[in-house]
Amino acid sequence: MGKGRPLPATTASPSGCRFGSDAPIPEAPVFRPTEEEFADPLAYVARIRPVAERYGICRIVPPPSWSPPKALDVAALSFPTKRQPIHRLLARPAPADPDTFLLDYARFLKAYRGPPGRGRKKGLPKSPATLPDGRPLDLCRLFHAVKRFGGYNGACKGRRWDDVVRLVDDRARRHVPECAKHVLAQLYHEHFYAYEKFTNKPVSSQDGKQEESGKVDLDDQPSVSGLKDEGRSQSVSGGEMDAAEVSGIRSQKRRDAINKKAIGMASHSNSNGSTGKNAASAGPWKWKRRKVDDAEANKVDDQVCEQCDSGLHGDAMLLCDRCDKGWHLYCLSPPLEIVPPGNWYCSDCMNSDSDCFGFVERRKTCLLDAFQRFDEKVKRRWFGQRRPSRVQVEKQFWEIVEGRAGELEVMYGSDMDTSVYGSGFPRLGDPVPPSVDLEMWQKYCSSPWNLNNFPNLPSSVLRTVQDKIAGVMVPWLYIGMLFSSFCWHVEDHCFYSINYLHWGEPKCWYGVPGAEANAFELVMRNTLPDLFDAQPDLLFHLVTMLNPSVLQVNGVPVYSVMQEPGNFVITFPRSYHGGFNLGLNCAEAVNFAPADWLPHGGIGAELYRMYRKAPVLSHEELLYVVAKNGVSSESLSYLKGEIERLFLKEKKCREELWTNGTVKSSLMPARSNPNYIGSEEDPMCVICRQYLYLSAVSCNCRPSSYVCLEHWKHLCECSPEKHRLLYRHTLAELGDLGCEVKALSGENVKQYPFLLNDIPAPFKKVKDRYISYAQLAEDWLSESDRILHMPFLDTAYSTALEASGQFLWGDHDMDSVRNMALKLTEAKKWVLSVRNCISRIDELLLCKHKFSEKVKYVEIEKLVAVRCKSFCEPGLPQLQAYVEKGKMMISEINIALSSCSTVEHLETLYSRASEFPIELTETSTLCCEISFAKSWLKKTCDLLEQNRAGTIDIDLLNTLKLEMVQLRVVVPEIELLSNLWKEAESLRRRCQSYLQDSPVLKELGSFLLALDGTKFTIPELNLLKQHYSAACCWASLVNGILRKLFERNDYHNIVEELTGIVRDGKSLRVKVDELPIVEKELRRSLCRKQACEALATQMSMDFIEEILTQASILTIEEELPFVDLSQLLKNATAWEQKARLMLEQSAFLSEFEDHIRCAEDVQAILPSAPNMKAQIVVARSWMDKCQAYLRPRRDELGPVVLKVDDLKDLICRPASMKVILDTSALNSVLSKVEKWEHNSLSLLINLRTLLNLNVVGSTVDPLERNLEELQNKISGAIESGLSLGFELKVLNELKDCLLTVGWMLRALSFCSRIPLLEHVDRAIEEAVNLPAFLLNCPLATLLMIGLSWLRKALVLLPESEKSVKPKLENAENILAEHQKIAIPYSIMTAELEDAISKHKSWTEQCHAFFMLPDYQSWAGLLRLRDRGQSVALDCCEMDRVVLDIKKIDGWFNQCRCTLSADVNDNGSLLSILQKISGSLDNASMLYAEDCKKKEFCVICSCDVGDVVASRCVICLDWYHSSCVESLLASKQMISEYICPFCFSLESGNPLEKGIQERISKGNRPALSALTELFSSAKGFYKGIEELDLLEEITKKGCGLKSYLMQILHDADSYDGEDLSVMCKPLVVALKSTSAAGLYDQQINNNIEVILSRYLWKKHIHNILCGGRQTSIQHVMRLDKEGSNLEISGEDFFKLEICKIKETSQQWLTKAEKAAFDCGELPLDLVYGLITEGENLSVDVEKELKLLRDRSILYCICRKPYDNRAMIACDQCDEWYHFDCINVCGPPPETFHCPACCPNNGEVFILLPRPASEEDRASIEARSHTPPASSDKSETVEANKCSNSNSWKKSQVRVDLVKFLRQDSELDNTWRENKKVLHRTARRRSNFAGLL
Repeated sequence: MGKGRPLPATTASPSGCRFGSDAPIPEAPVFRPTEEEFADPLAYVARIRPVAERYGICRIVPPPSWSPPKALDVAALSFPTKRQPIHRLLARPAPADPDTFLLDYARFLKAYRGPPGRGRKKGLPKSPATLPDGRPLDLCRLFHAVKRFGGYNGACKGRRWDDVVRLVDDRARRHVPECAKHVLAQLYHEHFYAYEKFTNKPVSSQDGKQEESGKVDLDDQPSVSGLKDEGRSQSVSGGEMDAAEVSGIRSQKRRDAINKKAIGMASHSNSNGSTGKNAASAGPWKWKRRKVDDAEANKVDDQVCEQCDSGLHGDAMLLCDRCDKGWHLYCLSPPLEIVPPGNWYCSDCMNSDSDCFGFVERRKTCLLDAFQRFDEKVKRRWFGQRRPSRVQVEKQFWEIVEGRAGELEVMYGSDMDTSVYGSGFPRLGDPVPPSVDLEMWQKYCSSPWNLNNFPNLPSSVLRTVQDKIAGVMVPWLYIGMLFSSFCWHVEDHCFYSINYLHWGEPKCWYGVPGAEANAFELVMRNTLPDLFDAQPDLLFHLVTMLNPSVLQVNGVPVYSVMQEPGNFVITFPRSYHGGFNLGLNCAEAVNFAPADWLPHGGIGAELYRMYRKAPVLSHEELLYVVAKNGVSSESLSYLKGEIERLFLKEKKCREELWTNGTVKSSLMPARSNPNYIGSEEDPMCVICRQYLYLSAVSCNCRPSSYVCLEHWKHLCECSPEKHRLLYRHTLAELGDLGCEVKALSGENVKQYPFLLNDIPAPFKKVKDRYISYAQLAEDWLSESDRILHMPFLDTAYSTALEASGQFLWGDHDMDSVRNMALKLTEAKKWVLSVRNCISRIDELLLCKHKFSEKVKYVEIEKLVAVRCKSFCEPGLPQLQAYVEKGKMMISEINIALSSCSTVEHLETLYSRASEFPIELTETSTLCCEISFAKSWLKKTCDLLEQNRAGTIDIDLLNTLKLEMVQLRVVVPEIELLSNLWKEAESLRRRCQSYLQDSPVLKELGSFLLALDGTKFTIPELNLLKQHYSAACCWASLVNGILRKLFERNDYHNIVEELTGIVRDGKSLRVKVDELPIVEKELRRSLCRKQACEALATQMSMDFIEEILTQASILTIEEELPFVDLSQLLKNATAWEQKARLMLEQSAFLSEFEDHIRCAEDVQAILPSAPNMKAQIVVARSWMDKCQAYLRPRRDELGPVVLKVDDLKDLICRPASMKVILDTSALNSVLSKVEKWEHNSLSLLINLRTLLNLNVVGSTVDPLERNLEELQNKISGAIESGLSLGFELKVLNELKDCLLTVGWMLRALSFCSRIPLLEHVDRAIEEAVNLPAFLLNCPLATLLMIGLSWLRKALVLLPESEKSVKPKLENAENILAEHQKIAIPYSIMTAELEDAISKHKSWTEQCHAFFMLPDYQSWAGLLRLRDRGQSVALDCCEMDRVVLDIKKIDGWFNQCRCTLSADVNDNGSLLSILQKISGSLDNASMLYAEDCKKKEFCVICSCDVGDVVASRCVICLDWYHSSCVESLLASKQMISEYICPFCFSLESGNPLEKGIQERISKGNRPALSALTELFSSAKGFYKGIEELDLLEEITKKGCGLKSYLMQILHDADSYDGEDLSVMCKPLVVALKSTSAAGLYDQQINNNIEVILSRYLWKKHIHNILCGGRQTSIQHVMRLDKEGSNLEISGEDFFKLEICKIKETSQQWLTKAEKAAFDCGELPLDLVYGLITEGENLSVDVEKELKLLRDRSILYCICRKPYDNRAMIACDQCDEWYHFDCINVCGPPPETFHCPACCPNNGEVFILLPRPASEEDRASIEARSHTPPASSDKSETVEANKCSNSNSWKKSQVRVDLVKFLRQDSELDNTWRENKKVLHRTARRRSNFAGLL
């Protein structure tokens, strides 16, 4: 593919899923259990598992009886939703960070710069790449999009550039233009092809070995991150890199590259030096790490792993090459075994926040009503008002997912906790809806298929999980809408899952068997490599869909399930599944785990460990708890294998720890509830984030961090001896658990294969010898036994117990160790307890006045009883003595309490017990008894005082009586209290007897009167008084009501009042005489109330009769309401008798209606009235139905709905009715229908006779006439039948016959004409829809045979529309076949004969054409092709013509692709070539001899004419003003015009942008490409105008190239001073190149090189002749540029710039030395140096200024500034040295020089100076005083005086006259210079802060 141009691409999905597989997705099995099978869910799942597990998913249809009530009020439910962009589930770019990509790409460019050429570009595009609409192009997204389709070669081979465009541009159209694909492919190939090859290039074998070792020293491994230092990069010569260069770029960036170890190695090598090979290799690295100072070393020390938060194990630390954050190799997800090659970036830097994809939860909750409206909106958008089929919905879904149908975002209410939002199944705690039966509700609450019960079923291993884990133990609720999706995933821990669809639209599922999980993941990674590179754990995020057809094509079995409402869907362990919803629905799902899941759960746990994901629960804990609680016999085989695996793994890991030196161990805290999972949470491994249930490893250096046994090496950098093993169960306990499981399964426990395994016994090196684990345990036992029989020594016991930690976790062979350790522990505890007791007793005896807790007697008694027999403790006899004393005191206390002593005696015993140093339990008992006795005596005395006052509370008396029984002392108050209590108790019992027997009112009154004035307050007595008072009130109320009762008639109120009175009377606890009277009056009032209600409203006759009977019993039947009610009953009885008579005997409808009207006057419910009304309704209904058959039929009334059978049934129905009806009109209608059916049957017989013809004859006219006549009759019969308005079977047969006759007439019409092929195909298609019994008739068979032959014949005609022409022999065979059919097609046969004749004529012309080569031409070949397309059949001659034309057309297309892509012209190829040829002619005219004489524009090559134009004064060419504007305008100099070409060369500036664009390639084709095109056209036919023109163009182009190369070579070879020799050829070359329509890379390169050299010489020429000075840096840069441009050393300008550089550098060296020599150089030489500098060609004004300041003279000594301390005169501003004018100490406040203020030597100048003044001068020798100048003042640096602020004012006396007279010559010189050289100096106030 030349120049990276992609092949033509076809439309495909941007996901890499274009496979074109139309194979349907097979369906998973559907199971329909019976009622018996449905009773046990897990048993049924186990039964279907062998069949269903092969599919990974299945559907279960419950029995018909399964109908759970709706428990969820979804209308009121407010639920959260997530936004799902369906169009991005697959067709989305990788979330790659652009900054990270560009950083890595820039490092690649800096490290690898190949030679210019194809695919070897040096950097990013010069101008920012944009999309067609001007938006910037994301280069990172482009690279990863191409990566998804297999890189550049894969995208070209698969023609996937349209998909790349869609991934890169979110707004791309569905059909991507070819130009857009071409531009993108070209851009990628030029800038990223080499980078792609580099990233995909495997590491060399040498590097691979180094990586595998994991111990490669970083000093030998270069890092790309180091290339960012200036000057570090090295260019690579050649186009390929060797292994060393690859390893130089593919860095291994680890923590030890920058930690102290690397720094220490670098410093060590610097101090000791390095020689040889090591020194050579270490050199660059010392340079690379030059910035690693102390601050950075401290920063390195703080580097920690982002996962485990540890800064240890720096050798395994991997640093991100962007953010410098660190991760351990083993902490990554998934972990890495070796350091990855190349640059490595963390997930945060790799993934961009803007492109990060996920389902975002909406902030507001949603109601179902709003959710449903959104669903309908989505449905209308994609399907309109029609109801799509499921196939259409599925197809549309995958088009949206694959990005081929537009954007769509839906909502999904997923993963909602049913404990929060409610469940769709009934639950015991939920309210029961009113419409649901309570019994049904409770039935489904306990149903095993209720998903709330599913995880806790008896056979489920999850029943022991106590946590309410959402989705696992608590179902999740899902409310979906159209297209809402659940992406490909596998369940947590590889659980089973069950999903139930409550209501709504179906749910489409796809599943992959669990056995194919690895194949599924492989296909996903290969299909979406960019997404998995960015997110290795992509499948854990549930955000990616993939078309199941992709899985099928790649050999992964996938199955579909369409879940209907009321169906269950089950997914099996490790089964990847996904799907979408077909509309609004509600589903519920939960996980479950039968015992066969256990092996899969182990796999799931390993996946969590590998990807560093926190698990839902601990798999180890689950196995242990399940084994402890027991499982069914069917599950033992699975549990046995898992327990065996768990035991072996734990044994191996613990022994490995021991072997490596970990001997400390501790038992984990016991569970509070060990039979359930989740009661307590275990710590997690900081590395793999797994729960540590069985065991863990810890270290004191990281007390809050734990690791599993597999990652003990990564906990810290401490030695293994400092680690501690934490275990929950010993190996013996785990082994016993395995034995229990095996015993339950019936195996022999003695043969314990996983205990007696082949793992060798562990050994370790101890004191220079290897010793086994068992031998070490035996040694410990011997030592411990010796310690146990020695006198107690705490250190010995502690050491032995600490050493036992390495054995306690072991198997049964360590039982003796555990027993011995238990003995040691108990012995140590006993001794320490004895000593502690003695110490506490002694302390208490010595410090009696201080509070100290006593030793308990039970404690020392226990210690004495369990004394250790191995040795004697000295303090034991003392404890025994205290025990004996305690026993005696306890005995005394017990005797005193049992013998009822006095209180004083008990107090004496308590005092003795309190002084005893040991706490006795009986002491507290004694204290309680004394306190209780004293309290009782006080309360008893108080009660006896109340007795004297006359009021005694019986409750207090009873309390004291009960307490008296508990007293253990003797007091006289006991007898007094007993007598008083007996008296009160007798009175209370009498009151209780009255309360129990309900006494008569009078009797109770007498009893209460007798007890009036008693001294006891008895509750029962008070209650009797209340009962008596209530009864009296009730009796008074009743008497008042009964007196007024007979005056009232409001029976309703009377009944309510009497009912309340009776209720209150019955509730009385006293018998009253008025209650029976009230009850009788209540019954009478109730009967009167019912009578009034019966008269007011209609009642049944039985009810009325019952009321009258009750009135008679109560003797109130003579009252007025009952008399009226009796008359009403008589009228109703009479009406009812007549009605029954009419129903028994038939009557007319009018009689029924009259009798019903009479019923309106009867105010009673009549039993026969509903039957009468029903008969009337039936009769009316019959009459209404008759109207449909009797009224005239109209077409606008709608479709036919009447049936003949219904009419007959309607006629027969009145015979069974009680109403007499007339059926004559209906009989008339029936006769008309029967007559029509008879006529129609005769027509059908005639038609069948005609259809049985099997011979048509020579002509079809008679048959057509018969069929047309029959067609008219059938049409009339159909019309008359439709007018009847009945649904007639014969009518449908007539319609079928009419359709068949019409088809036959159309088929026969083809005999008289040549039909179109589409008409024949339509007739054949219509025959398929004809009735089978008519299509099989002989005539129809003949016509079908004829149509088949006719179609074959039409296909053979040359003019027919077809892609493949027939052969001649086929046409002749078809013509012969016509003789065998019975249908005459004369016109068609004639046409076939004519076509055969024309074909033979055309073949003769072809033979003549190819036999005469001299007369062959391109036009002749085209004429043959055009004629053959219309008349020729399939033959070799046509193939040859087409092949030759196709070859030439291919050449045309190649030319068009080459030219149109460059020229950007949509015109014909000939016009493009003519345009190029004309441009070459115009370019040739520019250097022709007579070109100056012609007035034409150089730019457009058109005559100047009357258009505004200008002529260049240099090249004398003409230019249109409008043409020059595109070249950024020309320049005018003193009204003389200079063209842009000459102006650029004369000014020495780079070419204008317009000129650069014209001479660059742009849209012009390359000359080499045209030459190749011309060479490939050899052997073509004559007369191809484009080929002749192309030959002319190549000749002109080669000639122009030859000329330009010659003049450019001559210009480049010139080394003289005259630049016009180079300028003129350059101008000609620039003009010719810009005017030519071709591009040549060689010419362009030469122009660029020579133009650069010319501009370089022009710059030097301007320096030499311009008169303006330049900087020395500019001169140095020009000299360097000349060397880079390879300017000859003999060139005039090269010599001149070298001369200027050397002269300037020599002068600068002298000037720098003179400026700071403190006056050593004489002034005349300084002035000469200044003059020499002013004459230089470079600008040295700064150095000249320093020299001029150096030449200024100061003071009376007339010397330049030499850093001595100076002071300025306040009047003339002249400066003087301190030592020249004899000034000592601090400078005076004011100073006047001798020239300004002279004296005769007798008067001294006093110079006072304050201590704070520091601005005048300094006595320091290094102080600087700013020199004065005539033009400006400069900033002066001054040093502070070293004297402190404590100086006082001082006076400096200077005898200037005496001083000046010392040297008269010096005095004169000073005075002359003082007057002549006057400088403006800065005042002292300006230097106050500088001195």
